[in-house]
Amino acid sequence: MSGFRKFLLQGNLVALATAVIIGGAFGTVVTAFVTVIMDLIGKVGKSPSFSSYHPGGVHIGDFITALIAFLILAAVVYFGVVLPYTKAKERFFPDPEPGETAEDLLTEIRDILKGQATHQLPSDPKE
Repeated sequence: MSGFRKFLLQGNLVALATAVIIGGAFGTVVTAFVTVIMDLIGKVGKSPSFSSYHPGGVHIGDFITALIAFLILAAVVYFGVVLPYTKAKERFFPDPEPGETAEDLLTEIRDILKGQATHQLPSDPKE
């Protein structure tokens, strides 16, 4: 039972659940926004959907509609989520100053210990 409790209280599980809930709600908002943009495009192009467009008998209208919806969705996610997140992360959690890595420090410690081992006096005074 303690393993299950630990699983439930892990930060990753809570973050994932929050992301799914917020993602679902955000998806509804973005879908409504795409509908508004498609309606505006429809007012200009006399049709809110390109589904009936099929030049030369090739039904390319559904693809055009899906492509426009995808581009709108990508723009909303980038400018509404990714860009503000990146700026906030840079502001509140800046990258640490470049310096010695852990590997550099371990190499330095190894070299010091190796130098000490070669300069030690024999432990037996008779030698």
